[in-house]
Amino acid sequence: MLQLTVLREQTEHVIAGLSKKNYKNAAEEVAALLELDQRRRQVQNEHDELQSRANSLSKEIGMLMKNGERDKAEACKAETSELKLKTKALAEQQSTLEEEIQQALYKLPNLPHTSVPVGRTAEDNEVVLQHGEIPQLHEGAQPHWDLIQKYDIIDFELGNKITGAGFPVYKKQGARLQRALINFFLDEAMKAGYTEIQPPILVNEASGFGTGQLPDKEGQMYHATEDNYYLIPTAEVPITNIYRDVIVPTEQLPIKNTGHTPCFRREAGSWGADVRGLNRLHQFDKVEIVQITTPEKSYEALEEMSSYIQGLLQKLELPYRVLRLCGGDMGFTSALTYDMEVYSTAQSRWLEVSSASNFETYQANRLKLRYKTESGKTQLLHTLNGSALALPRIVAAILENNQTPDGINMPKVLHPYLGFEKIS
Repeated sequence: MLQLTVLREQTEHVIAGLSKKNYKNAAEEVAALLELDQRRRQVQNEHDELQSRANSLSKEIGMLMKNGERDKAEACKAETSELKLKTKALAEQQSTLEEEIQQALYKLPNLPHTSVPVGRTAEDNEVVLQHGEIPQLHEGAQPHWDLIQKYDIIDFELGNKITGAGFPVYKKQGARLQRALINFFLDEAMKAGYTEIQPPILVNEASGFGTGQLPDKEGQMYHATEDNYYLIPTAEVPITNIYRDVIVPTEQLPIKNTGHTPCFRREAGSWGADVRGLNRLHQFDKVEIVQITTPEKSYEALEEMSSYIQGLLQKLELPYRVLRLCGGDMGFTSALTYDMEVYSTAQSRWLEVSSASNFETYQANRLKLRYKTESGKTQLLHTLNGSALALPRIVAAILENNQTPDGINMPKVLHPYLGFEKIS
């Protein structure tokens, strides 16, 4: 959530940033929000003045009664009663205005970092780097949705029977590949200094608001309405919310956590090649990395996270590229996002497998996640997260890029986790 002081003091900067994110009616909405804020401050001033007058009268009543000036004291009491009614009405009005301001702030996305390129769609994203050689496949090579059927390692029809489309059943070597990747990613994260967390996969409404999934992505989340819980779209939500309403001691910074969870997203479901097979699912597994650090160190942390994720892709021997997302393709809460894409040779296309983002103070402001500076001042921290990594498209790329006429070779780094070197 944007800080109200920033809107007041850097109004043009805010409008320009929202416009860079292609947020419609940015100037009008900011102006309306600032008008609400002005009204709230006027009401608060009036309330404080009346409250001060009521406090003075209370002291005066005591003196008048002591001096035997009963009539004057009764007049002061009558005025005090009237002031109480007025201050109560003003307090209610102030509370209403504060709620309206809060809801208006919830609707505004984070401002983009200055390095974010201008653009509206994924085609406007900036390619930062590309790594690895795209493999040359044998004649008759197949996309992963045919390979998984050929080797009987993932069953979409069975998942559809049990639940519905987008909920595959992994089995045999497919299930073992899932487990191997999860363990590999967690082990690598811990080697890099991340602490493993196993969080709940259901969160309450406050947690959804804390990290910015609500109200922006309410329609994309599975909602257990009886208890008002939400199935998580990523481990970022519960892991970051560990620190909601916390003032973190400086000696504990930076905080580096990792966790594996299933992830649930309702937005998948359209038809076409882009969403076939493992390309987009309603349920999938992911290992997440989360960092919390001071503002002056957050972009250094983002580069560190990007390098770490790239290292995983290199160890899996997958060709990849890194994109800096443009304003129009960025997430609601992000100030700067790097997407990592692997090349799927059988599909002849790039597949996003990770996003690493710096949210600056946007989540921390919602979470009231703070620290104390050396001078003793309380300040908001910066939060970051990254997929390290999401499994479905990693599996798709491994299957497609490593296929041979007599089986699918597994990356060497996974051999100790798998117990086999080839799917056949």
